Amino acid sequence: MLRCSLCVNDERTSRIDIINGKPLCRECQVYLRHPVKGEKIRKELEEVMKDVDRAIVAYSGGKDSVVALYLAKKVYKVPELEAVMIDHGLMAREAIENAKRIAKHLNVPFRILHYDYSDIFRNALLKRQSPCRACSKRTMEKLRKYAIRNGYRYIITGHELPFGHRPYRLMSAGVIQIRLLSMMTEDERFEILKRLPFKFPELSGYTTNCLILGPALQLYWEKHGHSFEQRRIAALVRYGLMSRKRAEEHLRKPEVPGEQWNFVLEKLGIEKEKLGIQIP
Repeated sequence: MLRCSLCVNDERTSRIDIINGKPLCRECQVYLRHPVKGEKIRKELEEVMKDVDRAIVAYSGGKDSVVALYLAKKVYKVPELEAVMIDHGLMAREAIENAKRIAKHLNVPFRILHYDYSDIFRNALLKRQSPCRACSKRTMEKLRKYAIRNGYRYIITGHELPFGHRPYRLMSAGVIQIRLLSMMTEDERFEILKRLPFKFPELSGYTTNCLILGPALQLYWEKHGHSFEQRRIAALVRYGLMSRKRAEEHLRKPEVPGEQWNFVLEKLGIEKEKLGIQIP
């Protein structure tokens, strides 16, 4: 099986061509023709943040949103911030504790909005699909509406991949989403976490906040033989934001503890037999 020489894509997830004697996926070929310039994106981010006087931070309690909150408060010194968590019903207890502890440490108001995403998660598990895109889309829409109701123009998120070649995008009704970690390396993020009272939870599927990711990844792996996160993680390697070694660790098939499986299935009302897998 051919593997891209630049990122971690292979023939299961991308078309691979031999270019000048080296295997390259189609995404890397486009990148080499039109490289994403990290320095330019980060300078644009600096300019955009000069205008941000009031913002909400999409705050999951995971490591990336924690770093985003820290940057907004301590580096960019946004005058008025609110950390808003969307609890979709399967947020890890450890993530909620991290969120509360760090918001208090940074002296930022913290609010939890409770919603039920069972329909998204149930559908993903039964069809062995990724729940992430649908979950993210619904969450951003709820945050957009929250921002409008409360007079916020900006939503800050903890994404490290920019919107193409820009660190922000215009949403409907004039709300602007800013990906504050755009082009920030994993090592840079871990250095910031060392300054904070962040406790890494032991969750399956490399996540630091979500209980559904591990089970969804395991089921997808058993059907397709690879992770549904492979293309996103390949982009991180391509842009120099994550090492190949670390990426390969993230892409391994997760082993989900039986306790977590049982909790998730009970929460979603799914019988084990419907999944057709052996759960410890």
